[in-house]
Amino acid sequence: MDLDLNVLFVVLMFASFVALLISGYPVAWVLAGVGLIFACTGELLNAQGIDVDADLMTLGLVVDRTYGTMSNYGLVPLPLFIFMGHMLDRSGVAAELLRALQAVFGRLAGGLALAVTLLGVILAASTGIIGASVALLGTLALPAMLEDGYQPELAVGTVAAAGCLGILIPPSIMLVLMSDPMQLSVGDLFLGALLPGLLLASLYLAYLGLRCAFRPSLAPAREGPPLRGAELVAVGKALLPPLGLILLVLGSIFFGIVSPSEAAGVGAFGAALLAWAKGRLDLDTMRGVSQATGRTTSFIFAIFLGATCFSVVLRELGGDEVIEGAITALPFGPTGIVVCLMALVFLLGFFLDWIEITLIVLPLMEPVTVTLGIDKLWFTMLVAVCLQTSFLPPPVGFALFYLKGVAPPEVELSHLYRGILPFVLLQLVGLAAVFLWPELVTWLPEVAFGSGPG
Repeated sequence: MDLDLNVLFVVLMFASFVALLISGYPVAWVLAGVGLIFACTGELLNAQGIDVDADLMTLGLVVDRTYGTMSNYGLVPLPLFIFMGHMLDRSGVAAELLRALQAVFGRLAGGLALAVTLLGVILAASTGIIGASVALLGTLALPAMLEDGYQPELAVGTVAAAGCLGILIPPSIMLVLMSDPMQLSVGDLFLGALLPGLLLASLYLAYLGLRCAFRPSLAPAREGPPLRGAELVAVGKALLPPLGLILLVLGSIFFGIVSPSEAAGVGAFGAALLAWAKGRLDLDTMRGVSQATGRTTSFIFAIFLGATCFSVVLRELGGDEVIEGAITALPFGPTGIVVCLMALVFLLGFFLDWIEITLIVLPLMEPVTVTLGIDKLWFTMLVAVCLQTSFLPPPVGFALFYLKGVAPPEVELSHLYRGILPFVLLQLVGLAAVFLWPELVTWLPEVAFGSGPG
């Protein structure tokens, strides 16, 4: 039986992408290169009388799609939230807050781990940049935890898991990127992600509190005088600036006062004001933050362009219909198909970065949600939690590489691998909770807007 040539091209495109990605080439060039190669191959085969749907004319669509991407107003918050995160990183707010929390919680067994997790939540709600959060927590908190006699596995696992909360808790740049392929508003995604993100943080806090209560030797308490009122006042002063900025940015979005793009501008300006108030805003800081923002934004948009070229050629070959047909033909029903897709995303997260999965895999799943009548907001949050989980496990657990780069020399890779295991299991518990109770995702949007986005 002859195999349809277009289907063969679809399979070869994915195989070529994976092979070239493993070889170490930058993902943006791999995506664009594979699309270009298969368009040229289709042109050559068509010239020989062999009918293939993709050819050089297909690449003309890339220009239109690229213009559409670059003029997409929904992506405006992306560089502004990135700027906000890098500016807060330079402002010294996190270091001041950690010192205040350490003074209050340090007298409890596991108190510093709880403080690091709370700081991770605050950083997640004010930066949304995983690399910056993990590196900052690793630099500030990890040496202090090891100095206090914390078990290395517990210390590194706490720092890595807390730093990764920014991928889920809004304002997350991942959610901004997900809005376009899933045809959802950024505001809906921010509201839908809030309860799952806080649930995940609560699971971390409960685990750390219970484990350290039963085994205090894992995270010894600091010796010191009783807690004084001045220390509580210091915590309040350290908390007010970042919490005020978070409420200003997210509150204005959630209550419909401004759009996410306008709120991102307010957040960027507010982060600069905080840096100025701390005496950290100077020409060197502005230059460094602007360069870091430009590099991060350029990296993301380069992948955007490569993914556009790849997806245009793939769709001309009928790849989206092939994948949709293969998924909907699974004999499991809508619920079973969602479970299979989550397992696929979880496994892909071991090898691919969340950006590639968001820009390549997620658009191919969107038609499936329409065909099966699955709530797109709920499905997107399941994918988001899956991608949150993929930051920790090896071999491509990006949080582990960020943390290893700033960790003290005595921290070994084996400590990292053992330390993250309980937190990966907790993330799977959080994923199961979102799967079983969709109201965790849909309730806030329904309260805010009167009806779920569907």
